[in-house]
Amino acid sequence: MNNKKIMIYGANGYTGELIAREAVARGYRPVLAGRSAKKLQPLAETLGLPAMAVGLDDMETLERSLRDIDVVIHCAGPFSATAEPMMRACIAAGTHYQDITGEMQVYRLAHAMHGEAKAAGVVLCPGTGFDVIPTDCLAAALHKAIPSATHLTLGFDSDSALSPGTAKTSIESLGLGGAVRRKGKIEIVGHGELTRRIDFGRGEKFAVAIPWGDVATAYYSTEIPNIEVYIPMSPRRAKKMRRMNKFRWLLRMNWVQNWLKGKVDKSVHGPSEEKRAQQQTWVWGEVRNDRRGERKIGRVVTANGYDVTVHGSLAVMEFLLDYRGPGGYFTPSKLCGYELVEKLPGSNTIKIGID
Repeated sequence: MNNKKIMIYGANGYTGELIAREAVARGYRPVLAGRSAKKLQPLAETLGLPAMAVGLDDMETLERSLRDIDVVIHCAGPFSATAEPMMRACIAAGTHYQDITGEMQVYRLAHAMHGEAKAAGVVLCPGTGFDVIPTDCLAAALHKAIPSATHLTLGFDSDSALSPGTAKTSIESLGLGGAVRRKGKIEIVGHGELTRRIDFGRGEKFAVAIPWGDVATAYYSTEIPNIEVYIPMSPRRAKKMRRMNKFRWLLRMNWVQNWLKGKVDKSVHGPSEEKRAQQQTWVWGEVRNDRRGERKIGRVVTANGYDVTVHGSLAVMEFLLDYRGPGGYFTPSKLCGYELVEKLPGSNTIKIGID
């Protein structure tokens, strides 16, 4: 075990605690950090780890706290509010940054900060969890299969419910609409407007396009100009989503957003270890070049989203601890290779074919 230092910020949250416990099981001694010493202390005492209370609004203290840290795993959402100050502090301190967000605006922000991070020799790699390691790696593998591809479609089917963080991210998108990439540009579409039937790996299902992070990240990984992401959904629910488009103006209001997120805090909780072990995720992708008549399908099965996030975050962390390359913004597949997903516990090998 090397003597480099790791910080898990937001370690008192459900996923942050899972990552901290697995890190200790692997022999690491991360610094647990967050905004509340009171919330951090019980876990720190249980694991015998140092804890540090520091707010993201105190940039001077945050930068000073990061100067002897090699890698931060940022787990404190909502990332739309917390990612930028942590990324800027990491750049100032010379600390590699990764997080577990699925929020598209965070990926776009990190991409925009590429030059600053490169100049500082700091890696920015948001999305080192279920959002977006499996889909990003599959996108990269499909692009390798058809380098001239002009269209990429991704999707996943899971028995696992949304995590509290992902649920809140979905709420933020309610007032904005769906998102796809067309001709290299992100376009907003109505909720439930794009549908198709997809066999994610366990039979064909009706599916609806969602504003998943890959609309940003898969483009950065592959430069394929047209990208859509789908999940299975009943036609009835899709119809309800379309009705919501009339009220997007209302769903954007802060008081509505806060009310809905409050309901998430009260009702959405992480599953037990036993429950997680029973759940899998089927990830699917299609890449094509219509002008050449080329088309290929890819699939990979992974563990549930929580376990992918735990093991994926630590896999990227371990990669960064020995990293000697340039700084800048990276997607998981760009940093670690598309084989990253295949190395995670519970994952199988990516399979690519014509059907």
